[in-house]
Amino acid sequence: MGKAAALCGGGTRGLVSLLSAVPCLACHELPAMSGEPGGRGGGGPAGGPPAAPPGSDTYKGWLFKWTNYLKGYQRRWFVLSNGLLSYYRTQAEMAHTCRGTINLSTAHIDTEDSCNIVLSNGGRTYHLKANSEVERQRWVTALELAKAKAIRMRNNQSDDSGDEEPASQSDKSELHGPLKTLSSKLEDLSTCNELIAKHGAALQRSLSELENLRLPADSGEKIKAVNERATLFRITSNAMINACRDFLDLAESHSRKWQRLLQHEREQRIRLEEPSEQLAKQHNSLERACRGAPGLASGSASSTSTAKGSVQSAKGEASDEDEETEYFDAMEDAPAFITVTADPKHHRRSGSNLSGASEGHPEDWNLEDSVFESSNQSSYNESTGKDLLPRKRRRSRIPDKPNYSLNLWSIMKNCIGKELSKIPMPVNFNEPLSMLQRLTEDLEYHELLDKAVKCESSTEQMCFVAAFSVSSYSTTVHRTAKPFNPLLGETFELDRLDELGFRSLCEQVSHHPPAAAHHVYSRRGWTLWQEITIASKFRGKYLSIMPLGAIHLEFHSSGNHYVWRKVTSTVHNIIVGKLWIDQSGEIEIVNHKSKDKCQLKFSPYSYFSRDVPRKVTGVVSDADGRAHYVMSGTWDEKMECSKIVHSSHGSTSSEGKQKTVYQTLSPKVLWRKYPLP
Repeated sequence: MGKAAALCGGGTRGLVSLLSAVPCLACHELPAMSGEPGGRGGGGPAGGPPAAPPGSDTYKGWLFKWTNYLKGYQRRWFVLSNGLLSYYRTQAEMAHTCRGTINLSTAHIDTEDSCNIVLSNGGRTYHLKANSEVERQRWVTALELAKAKAIRMRNNQSDDSGDEEPASQSDKSELHGPLKTLSSKLEDLSTCNELIAKHGAALQRSLSELENLRLPADSGEKIKAVNERATLFRITSNAMINACRDFLDLAESHSRKWQRLLQHEREQRIRLEEPSEQLAKQHNSLERACRGAPGLASGSASSTSTAKGSVQSAKGEASDEDEETEYFDAMEDAPAFITVTADPKHHRRSGSNLSGASEGHPEDWNLEDSVFESSNQSSYNESTGKDLLPRKRRRSRIPDKPNYSLNLWSIMKNCIGKELSKIPMPVNFNEPLSMLQRLTEDLEYHELLDKAVKCESSTEQMCFVAAFSVSSYSTTVHRTAKPFNPLLGETFELDRLDELGFRSLCEQVSHHPPAAAHHVYSRRGWTLWQEITIASKFRGKYLSIMPLGAIHLEFHSSGNHYVWRKVTSTVHNIIVGKLWIDQSGEIEIVNHKSKDKCQLKFSPYSYFSRDVPRKVTGVVSDADGRAHYVMSGTWDEKMECSKIVHSSHGSTSSEGKQKTVYQTLSPKVLWRKYPLP
């Protein structure tokens, strides 16, 4: 108690150094300190490092840190500086190796018992133990002060980012330096006031416990606790007194400087008043002269043409896939059918106008070209009729992606087998979109549905719906980044009624598990809605993403109602190599009105396969199971449709399944991917 009281009487310059100068009442040893004048913070008998310059907020000392269940608590050297708490195995490691750092501005400080401290910041938690309760309290006080200062510095930086710069750098330093120092001292007073209230309450509790004692055997420990808390309370009070004294000294020393600065600002204002008045008079005379001049109509026309040229010149180049991408083989099933292209000359029109599964009519196929080809002209005519309306200006390119190095293995090595929503991800692993906007991108090829409205045959309409379901994966091959998770209740609306005829609204309706609801209405005769929940698993080398929920599409005139689900997406080379995405699985599209079906198969990539990568194949059949069309293509480039004119059973495969051979007409391209912006 006497040594602590003697320390309280000395003049100090830093709150942290003063609070940390309390001797450890359990071991009678001073920890390594910084920030106390006169070399008093240079370490006690433990032989700490030399003292830091006066006024610094550095705190150093030994603490026990929990490592694992085998080693338990291990002694580590901790350094608190500039709002960061770092630790080392020894003091010698400070020059080259830091074992870990935690930012106190966003950390939570908690005390489990008399000697333990728990620091948590996001996914990182430190369990620390001090030698005694007084030493623990000294560290907690220093940590709380450092956290308050770190938060204050962060807020000051965000506030200063939008301010205008002063006329000169010297004025800025003279004005902002003293103000920040005074506000810092004022915050120290507020923090010390809170600490005094906390220690006072603890002291009051200890005194009440001392009064209620009856057994003389317990009196020794209770009296010792009261003494320790009284020492802490006295030191904190002395710190507040010294902070008040520093505040008054600073205010007195800077008051004359502020008076000189104010006088200088007054003189500058007087000098600027006369030129400003002359400029105002010249501006008025120029305005009167401009009003008397003839109109400048040609200038507006030239500016409009310049704006149009700048929009056209801002187109980006399509990015190609890296040829050196490394792939891994996957299991592949043999195709269930074989397609053979037939010659239209050998198939003449018969007496029936109905198309069967084994008898096809080339003339019907040619007549249906009006939907495949002439629909482009009708959409063009619709768009040209609205060119006279004022349109919203939209950007022609997006900002480049920042190139930051990212070590995924250091993040995901502890996350194998977890749900993706439970894994903390670095922000540069995301793309600057929300999942709601990414869902809305499924409508990029909405014109396929506009063409499907004009189809008279339900099986032909099914071909366009199948092509639309594949088109939603067209950009995934180049986009390995993850969209941001939306907030609960967040919405994303895309209103293109005037230009494209549809309006889309997407909302996050559940947070755990994440779920979104999407609804699209089109004036051109269709409505689409879906509810989607994503289940994902990290398997070490790859990440599997399984979309759950159904997609519904209804055409207003015919009443055809189509339902399908998405396939599984797999992100490969999570640990080593370049990230690449593959789509695999099957999609079954069902027309609930006519019972037509379309089976689409997304073949997984195989290094040893001779097939085209990212291949998609499928068959469109009616309610009786008779096949009418064959779908083929890739999910990243195009989809084609071929009409079946004859089907027969072929040879038996190695697995014992009998293949079906379809004889088709030449394919028609239903969908082709746009070049990337």
